[in-house]
Amino acid sequence: MTLLVPPSVEKQFASMPKADARRLRDRLEAIAAAPQAQHPNVRPLVGCPGSFRLRHGDWRAVFSIEGDDVVVDRVAHRREVYR
Repeated sequence: MTLLVPPSVEKQFASMPKADARRLRDRLEAIAAAPQAQHPNVRPLVGCPGSFRLRHGDWRAVFSIEGDDVVVDRVAHRREVYR
């Protein structure tokens, strides 16, 4: 499995504090390595079939699993990510 991070999401990672961005990216890579396993703080999004959210402190990553790839849709602060 591979982790796909579009350029727009790379900008979102760059705007985050470096320590939080590094931890969130590490957790996304762990999900990409074993997407069918249970991961802490990962929940499906209600109303968006196939989309999941990863929670890390005040930061959220919304991603989907498409075939053999984990595609990150957006990364933002918890007050902004679901808008």
